[in-house]
Amino acid sequence: MSEKLLGDDGEFHVTDEAVDLSGTTVEAWAALGIFWALGLTVLYQFVTRYVLNDSAAWTEEIARYLLIGVVFIGASIGVAKNNHIQVDFFYRHMPTRMGKALGIAVDVLRTLFFVAAVVMTVQMMIKIGNNAAMTIVDLPMNIVYGVCLLGFVAMLARSLQVSWVHWQRGYCVLERPESTIQDR
Repeated sequence: MSEKLLGDDGEFHVTDEAVDLSGTTVEAWAALGIFWALGLTVLYQFVTRYVLNDSAAWTEEIARYLLIGVVFIGASIGVAKNNHIQVDFFYRHMPTRMGKALGIAVDVLRTLFFVAAVVMTVQMMIKIGNNAAMTIVDLPMNIVYGVCLLGFVAMLARSLQVSWVHWQRGYCVLERPESTIQDR
């Protein structure tokens, strides 16, 4: 590292790099917004419980549902970056054609899984209807399931996008773990 941290005056001098948020996906912004709502809800719960000694009962339930939203919406970020769990070891030691076939199979199975998740979530929402309500807050549970559905739809769309990138460039990240989905 050639950059000098301490100046001649003995003070610490560092300049930050420019922040580039242009690559941030829509899902990431949505997950961040839900996360902030979760943080504010938990802060409100803390203040009402420990400062005002009069706990707001709804905060625990809403915080739980907001956490579910962060997970389901945020999971599509992992799909978009193709960061799902994988075992690179086997791909390094298997024949190239076998690795390519297995990579295609993984893309197809991942996409089919998300199709099934979307279909089953819609079926569950139709079956439940607006009859089931949240425990404390008088809102339908389908709001929570709708957020899960939105997350699954985003994961499906990102899975299709990742599969298309793999198809276009002729290999997947499983075959070449040193590459990323941004490499084109």
